[in-house]
Parts: sequence; C-alpha cells; structure tokens
Amino acid sequence: MTIYALSTGPGVSGVAIVRISGPEASNVIKLLTKSKIPVPRMATLRKIKNINTSELIDEGIIIWFPGPESYTGEDMAEIHIHGGKAVILALQNEISKIKDCRLAEPGEFTKIAFQNGKINLLKAESIADLISAETEIQRLQAVKIMRGKSSVKFNELREKLLKLLSFVEAKIDFPEEDLPEENLKQIKKDSSDVLNEINKILNDQKVGEIIREGFKIAIVGPTNAGKSSLLNNLSNREVAIVSEIAGTTRDVIETHLNIDGYPVIVSDTAGIRDSQDDIEKKGVKLSLKKAENADLKLVVVDAKNIDLSGFLNDLLKKDAILVVNKSDLLKEKLDPKILKLNPVLISLKNNLNIDVLISKIKNNLKNKFIIEEDILITRERHRQHLAQCGNHLKNFLDKNDKKDFDKGAEDLRLATRHLGMIVGKVDVEEILGSIFNDFCIGK
Repeated sequence: MTIYALSTGPGVSGVAIVRISGPEASNVIKLLTKSKIPVPRMATLRKIKNINTSELIDEGIIIWFPGPESYTGEDMAEIHIHGGKAVILALQNEISKIKDCRLAEPGEFTKIAFQNGKINLLKAESIADLISAETEIQRLQAVKIMRGKSSVKFNELREKLLKLLSFVEAKIDFPEEDLPEENLKQIKKDSSDVLNEINKILNDQKVGEIIREGFKIAIVGPTNAGKSSLLNNLSNREVAIVSEIAGTTRDVIETHLNIDGYPVIVSDTAGIRDSQDDIEKKGVKLSLKKAENADLKLVVVDAKNIDLSGFLNDLLKKDAILVVNKSDLLKEKLDPKILKLNPVLISLKNNLNIDVLISKIKNNLKNKFIIEEDILITRERHRQHLAQCGNHLKNFLDKNDKKDFDKGAEDLRLATRHLGMIVGKVDVEEILGSIFNDFCIGK
C-alpha cells in the first residue's frame, strides 16, 4: 500500500508539502505530472495536473527519493505546492483516485522507517519530541537522543548481557563440561557491573522526563489567598476567573509557560478548606493530588490570616515555596516560625516582589535540571524496561548454585529482552501503536 499525507502544518501558508511513500509513489508522480520521474534528490519544477482531465491544479517542486535511500526506505516523493486549502485538497483528492493509495495514519512514515531498519525506536521517539519541542532545552534533549548516544549505551549493555547469556547457555547445552569456578565468578561480576550501571542510569531524578513533559508547579493554598491571580500574573493573561467569592476555582486549571527556556506547567488548584459542597470537595481532592505529584509547590496564603496547620504544613515539608500574598496589608512583622520557612512576601494587587518570587522559581528550576551525567531516559517506557531489566539481573545474582543455571539463563534472557525493548531489538509490535500514535499525520 502507498500512503500520502500533508507533512506541513494545516492552514494557509506560502508552501505546503505532500509526502508520498510506497510502491506506487513513482506512478503517482507520473500520473500527476504527465511526465517521467525527476532526477533523484533534485528539486524539479513541474506542472501538477488533474489525472483525468489534465486541468492544472498548481505548479510546484517535485523531489524524488528512490528506495532504499529515503526516509522510509521505500520509494518516496515530496510535492511542494502553494499552501492554500483548496490547492492541498485538490491534490490529495487526485492522489486518492490512484489504486492502492490511501491517507497515512499518524506517525506512519516514521513507523515504516523503523520497520525498514532506517531508525531505531529511540530515534523515532526523539523525532516526535523534536517536532513537539516548545523550549530550547526540549529541543537540545531531542537532538541528543537523535544523535544516538542513548542507543549506543543501551546496546552496549545488551551486548554484555548477550555474552553472559551465551556462557550460561553453553553450560546448559554441555552439562558434562565443568565450568571453572573463576568463570562463574566472572559471570557474576560482569552481571553485577551491568546492574550497577543500570541503577546509576535510573538514579537521574527523572530529569529527562521532566524536560520532555514540563516542570510541574502547583499553586495551592486556602480559598481567597490569591492563587488564581498569581496564575494570571505568571501567565501575563487571564487564564483563571478571579473573584472575592470563596471557592471560585473548583477544578485544576493549567497553563504552559517558558521560563528562561525551561518548559513549565503551572496549575491553579481549588482552595483547600472544609466544604459541604460535593463538587468543591472533589476539587480539594484534586488539588492535594496535583500538589503531591508536582515538582514544586507554591503554597499561597493570605498575610492577614496565615494558618499553616494540617495539609498546608505537610505541603511545605518538601519542594515548596511559601508565598505570603497581600503583604501590603501587613502592619506588623511575621511570626518567627513563619519567617523560618523563608517566605516570599508579595502583593499581587500592587505587583510587589513578583520578580523576587519568579527569581526563586528560576533557581529551583536550574537546580532541578543540574545533572552531571548525560540524560538517557526521556520516557516512562524506558524507565520501566530498565527497572525490569534490573529486577531480572538481581534474580540472576541471587542464584549461587550451578544447578540453577537453567533458571538463571531465563533471568538473563528476560533482562536482555527488556533492554532490547527500549531500542526495538525484539518484537515490539505491542508498543508501536502507543509510540507512533503520538506523531502528527504526515510524519
């Protein structure tokens, strides 16, 4: 089957690119241009016409990529046309008339590239991350993964385990051959070394996932403390409704920000208080859950009524900044117990000390993203497979008797399989859908 799709963004633009890949790609170009295939990888100006009537659709650039030297590994073409909606629809309509041609599914071009061995799973994921990158740090991370450093590392670990597995399976296949004690010790040492490397990779504070998904900041606190006003101030727009009526915010409101190149997701939550309203109760539960999962909590309180008992006290114990709003109304110094928490005194009404709070948030961000080692894990999928690999290696190391080698071999096989799942060295059909469905159509 030959697939086609618009590979540039939808909407009106100066130029739009329609990509075609598959065995019928050359026939599509011949039928649309009424001429022979252009010279490979050379931009060629052609008139693009209606297949049946030869009526002119547009004049554009054709680039021909014969397989296997193409992005997908198949015969592939790109048609560069003017980006008007009518032009794009007319072209796609003509392609749809050709036998064995259909519209591509999300990520299908990249999926075919993976299946044809042009890229591995990590590179495929990094392409998706590069497309969706909103900040410089996200772009840099995606580019690093594209260069293949993660792939090299995971493949190195996998090769080490395969070598160990070959020794263990040799002993199973030839039981009459006695395995020297020093060889057994070496197998244990090498597998222990791999386990230590995996644990080191896993101990990365989840920086890769935070960069990819965004640093999560939850604004929490009692009702009418100014949480929604703070969200609007940080966003420089009216994101949340602000009212003097307590309990205005019932659900979690999120906005994506770029703070000094760092991707940040700020969440405004329902005010924490005892309420008889069932909807507000659910909002409070969501607030506490959001705070629990946040990388940083901004605990906002009213300067006239600071009560840090109960939930608020617990929230301030880790990864939190105490924000005392309405500080312009303070007529005396804060309680020494409050001052020990190093609060930031602000006034959203008078725009007082907002820059101090933002500076403190930035410092927290920079400290969170400082890591000595290269980031290798960027998705929860990678972390789960590495953790599973580590568990199977622990099981292998727990087997001390030579008679347990058959069971130990299975542990090593499973450990190797989980490493292979990260880069796509094994049958991974069950995870392909979830990965490539995140792509845009045309990629």
